[in-house]
Amino acid sequence: MKKALVTGGGGFVGSYIVRQLLEQGIECLVVGRNKYPEIESLGARCLCGDICDLSFLKESFSGVDTVFHVAALAGIWGPWENYYQVNVVGTANVIKACKSNDVSSLVYTSTPSVVFNGSDIVDGNESLPYAQKFLCNYAKSKVMAEKLVLENTGRDSTFHSCAIRPHLVWGPGDPHLIPRLLDRGRKGELKKIGNCDNLVDISYVENVADAHLLAAANLETTKSASGKAYFISQGEPVNLWEWIDELFREMNVPQIRNRVPFSVAYCAGAVFEGVHHLFSIKQEPKMTRFLAEQLAKSHCFSISRAKHDLGYMPQISSAEGMERLQKSYLENQENQQQ
Repeated sequence: MKKALVTGGGGFVGSYIVRQLLEQGIECLVVGRNKYPEIESLGARCLCGDICDLSFLKESFSGVDTVFHVAALAGIWGPWENYYQVNVVGTANVIKACKSNDVSSLVYTSTPSVVFNGSDIVDGNESLPYAQKFLCNYAKSKVMAEKLVLENTGRDSTFHSCAIRPHLVWGPGDPHLIPRLLDRGRKGELKKIGNCDNLVDISYVENVADAHLLAAANLETTKSASGKAYFISQGEPVNLWEWIDELFREMNVPQIRNRVPFSVAYCAGAVFEGVHHLFSIKQEPKMTRFLAEQLAKSHCFSISRAKHDLGYMPQISSAEGMERLQKSYLENQENQQQ
């Protein structure tokens, strides 16, 4: 790998991938909607544009040998057309741009939600079928996109791709998971849902970036990862609510005192969704059926395939990751107060 391009390289996971590429002396381009001065200061070059613009991508991918497609419209609420355009059409454009520029390797950032069907999953592996019914447009669009990536590889000897499925990515710089949990915890808006015995995977962000680079190395050498998907995590599932309790203790957030049955949360989600649809409210509901399932059901997966094919092993433990997160959080607080 000599010249790599990262779509969404200014985002959370994408920026860590960029940093690791640069640390290995690999020339790196970043495709995003904006320029990212911090990323550029590290040595990457930013190209401003939209992944839905095929001509822009074809021009941007010139001379690139490896593409990390991280950019996506995330979240659990929003119009289907938005998710379809960014996550499906955008991914199709990335594949076309790769092939038109003879890019040899494509590593796609997917999600375990592509196999989540609303039931508990414990120690699931990549043989699990794609979900058929969706309570979230994000998950539906990611299924379609991942299929495009995996079906367009291995048909010839010049283009190979795979999908990385990290679960609940967290760490310093996280703009989504941790801030939302802390915010709702401080406001007293978070309630425990269900029996609180559900196990979930978590993924420290540097480990996730490492998995992407290992996948790219495989596609460049043995190519045994071509056409495959890989679950990525810390390799040790946690009790979701115990983990949130620990996070809140470390961050001096009041502990969650209230709990509601899953059935109540699920029905409340349906009501909130109905009201938001009826009145065309764009803001994400406080509860949805998908969120209720995510907070009450187990969803953890084996990383055996990633270990075997990619040589993946979490380099940063959950304990060390929590220490780094807390240190970063305190530093950010101090900077904001200055």
